[in-house]
Amino acid sequence: MSIKILLVEDDPSLGFVIKDNLLQKGFEVTLCVNGEDAYRVFLDNAIDLCIFDVMMPKQDGFSLAKSIREKNKQVPILFVTAKSMLEDKIAGFESGGDDYIVKPFSMEELLLRIGVFLRRSNPVNGHEEVFSIGDYSFNFTNLTLHHIQGAKILTHKEAEVLRLLCEHKNRVLKREEILKAVWGDDDYFLGRSMDVFISKLRKYLKNDPHVQIVNYHGVGFRLEVN
Repeated sequence: MSIKILLVEDDPSLGFVIKDNLLQKGFEVTLCVNGEDAYRVFLDNAIDLCIFDVMMPKQDGFSLAKSIREKNKQVPILFVTAKSMLEDKIAGFESGGDDYIVKPFSMEELLLRIGVFLRRSNPVNGHEEVFSIGDYSFNFTNLTLHHIQGAKILTHKEAEVLRLLCEHKNRVLKREEILKAVWGDDDYFLGRSMDVFISKLRKYLKNDPHVQIVNYHGVGFRLEVN
């Protein structure tokens, strides 16, 4: 069964090139040129991965991602953008994006990013990874954080950060360790983006006062469970 990709790009030349390359790799691709059309396509189809431009007519990529996250927390969202400012990258993660790639980029790089997401979405080992965090149960395979007050579906990046913290529970993880394990790099811009995900995870874990993600300023973070 082919992987269905929703590609949203208002530049007709770039959109054609990306779509053509993805089709050659065996993906099923729907190309839209604005956010409103893309949202309708998403609602009417089973999409496996989203690739969004940021600056688009009618509805930009960030607001489109927010709309999709209200309906689906699990589908990977990759931003393709000419914007490289830190604030724009953080805004992308806050809107529900999992990763971004900055124009100009090579198709090889885009395909590598897609491959990483698909491997995470379809684990080959066949077993579920479940972690106990105080009153919470975290199922990494299903991206689900369970609590007696309800369940929270995480994005892929949120789940990856939380899994890493769980694997090293009650010890300090250096910032660069997290960045290299989850993002593959440890530059300053990614570090600021990581802080967004840590803040989100703190909110998700607030119902158990015995669970904390402690910030060791300039060093890293520790998931403390007392």
